[in-house]
Amino acid sequence: MIEQTILLLVGGGLGGVLGAILGIGGGIILTPFLTLIIGLDIKYAIAASIISVIATSSGATIAYLKDEMLNLRIAMFLEIATTIGAIVGALLTSIVAPQFLFVLFGSFLLFSAINMLKKLRNQKTDQIVTKGDALAEKLKLNGSYFEKTTQQQIDYQVEKVPAGFAMMVAAGLASGLLGIGSGVFKVTAMDTIMKMPLKPSSATSNLMMGVTAAASAMVYFFNGTILPEIAAPLALGVLAGALLGSRIMQHMQPKWIRLIFIPILVVMGLQMVLRGFGVSVG
Repeated sequence: MIEQTILLLVGGGLGGVLGAILGIGGGIILTPFLTLIIGLDIKYAIAASIISVIATSSGATIAYLKDEMLNLRIAMFLEIATTIGAIVGALLTSIVAPQFLFVLFGSFLLFSAINMLKKLRNQKTDQIVTKGDALAEKLKLNGSYFEKTTQQQIDYQVEKVPAGFAMMVAAGLASGLLGIGSGVFKVTAMDTIMKMPLKPSSATSNLMMGVTAAASAMVYFFNGTILPEIAAPLALGVLAGALLGSRIMQHMQPKWIRLIFIPILVVMGLQMVLRGFGVSVG
């Protein structure tokens, strides 16, 4: 029992660090860890991962709010979209063929990976001047953050707000229909479509995931799949890791964050496309 607790603390810490840096919550890392390393049944692993996402969001958001890294207005605006999508997805579970959606969303992730590779060639990736967006200005979605690697204040404008909103509706739809986390979609929607710098995208995604996960956690709580002896030490490790990861991220150059993020996009994209074509991926 002591060895398992230590393992959960360490594994949660690593998941929290990566989740805070990439804005993906850590669920895609912790669920395989719990099932393959700890030997936990998948339904209990998913429930514990949901709790860990809340811990990641809480730890990272505190640091990002303090340092004014995340964009609170964009987070609340896009959270409306994911909530709408999740509700619609839950209503359409018996109507829409999931195979088509797996291929569609998997292809989007692969496209995003290619787009990030292209951005790596640009030395001023997060300082690109985007086109002014009237809706973004009206909703006051543009923002700024302090880039600690260059000691510069970076002002940015977001664009294609309707397209970003639509993508977040689709991300919520995927969560409701396919039972997958949408952290990766949140980051890529802001970075790829809305042309928001990667660091604020990651920070903002962390806040949004906590809101979504909190709603899901209630379901797992009432159906009894949250095991306190697993979720508690895991959440403690994740919380500590998220606090550390949020500090590390701010001192990382955006290109290194992309280098970590791209393999995750490729793996998840390929897995979803293969599942769409009926190929088992474990």
